[in-house]
Amino acid sequence: MTQHFNLRGVWAIYRFEMARALRTLLQSLVTPVITTSLYFVVFGAAIGSRMETVEGIPYGAFIVPGLIMLSLFTQSISNASFGIYFPKFVGTIYEILSAPISHLEIVLAYVGAAATKSIVLGLVILATAAFFVPIEIRHPGWMVLFLVLTAATFSLFGFIIGIWAKGFEQLQFIPMLVVTPLAFLGGAFYSIDMLPPAWRAVSLLNPIVYLISGFRWSFFGTADVAIEVSLAATLGFLFICLAITAWIFRTGYRLKN
Repeated sequence: MTQHFNLRGVWAIYRFEMARALRTLLQSLVTPVITTSLYFVVFGAAIGSRMETVEGIPYGAFIVPGLIMLSLFTQSISNASFGIYFPKFVGTIYEILSAPISHLEIVLAYVGAAATKSIVLGLVILATAAFFVPIEIRHPGWMVLFLVLTAATFSLFGFIIGIWAKGFEQLQFIPMLVVTPLAFLGGAFYSIDMLPPAWRAVSLLNPIVYLISGFRWSFFGTADVAIEVSLAATLGFLFICLAITAWIFRTGYRLKN
């Protein structure tokens, strides 16, 4: 018998995760907006006064895509990892696994909710940035594409971290010690073309460079790497996360023990 898509089950998990975000609205939305405003005040005053333009773009506007991506990375991972870790922590994960809902539908619900929250946050930060600097988006279609792909990819990555983590400390380990440093070194606040050739070559080994570069291209039409390469790198990371997630459910890694 062919199993039908359990839309009601997906919607139930999705709605529960979105309701949790509304209960923590201060932490989920207000805090990142305040942080973004501080970035503009600090970077705009400290660096913008000394470096007015980067590749012909006002420095304040140049850092907007980097700020959005930085928040998108961290919030996508945080939302998705906590979303799946909490059922493991309280023991309700077994009820979810035994419910008439497929593994794909479970992933779709949790990752979809985390990605939705991150996309909303990204748009709010974009609106906040418009109060500080003039915003121009030359390729809005590409901007939305990179926004959705990045949110979905890092939400999926966070979902994997949530299953892997054995404690709340491990939930913060990879985002704080790996992803955030890579984002700061990935051209969020500068162009890697400004680096010496040797350091630029090293920077190209950082996968975050390609995501930020592609997203910045959608705003200004200029990028550190070709847009096709950025898109391929983003899709490649997405497929790797999908493969790891499929392996987790196939083997029951840290789900059934």
